[in-house]
Amino acid sequence: MTNILLVGTGGFIGSVLRYLVGGYVQESVKRLDFPYGTLAVNLIGCFVIGLLAQIGEKYGMFSNESRAFIFIGILGGFTTFSSFGNETVNLIRQNFMTNALMNIGANVILGLLAVWLGRLLGHLIWR
Repeated sequence: MTNILLVGTGGFIGSVLRYLVGGYVQESVKRLDFPYGTLAVNLIGCFVIGLLAQIGEKYGMFSNESRAFIFIGILGGFTTFSSFGNETVNLIRQNFMTNALMNIGANVILGLLAVWLGRLLGHLIWR
């Protein structure tokens, strides 16, 4: 139950940060032709999870509870893309190249397909 509360609290923080940072970046760019805010959030999240994962592995400084709060909660709420990036890099580091490529392909291609199918269904239902 403690981990659920930690993840939920971290998720709240990460989601609010995503909203603020993404909105700030998009507004600063003053262009609507590309999702700069989302790109910034994804890249920041990937950088932070990579940095913290390396520090955590090298110095063993994260307890299970702090990992749940920071990695799953805050960073997961900020961007799940960071988890995707970290998991893919871990697969590569473990020499599971086929799995890493499958993870990339499945997340990107199937994710885009799922968005398209969801939009199609929404269009069919609410046209």
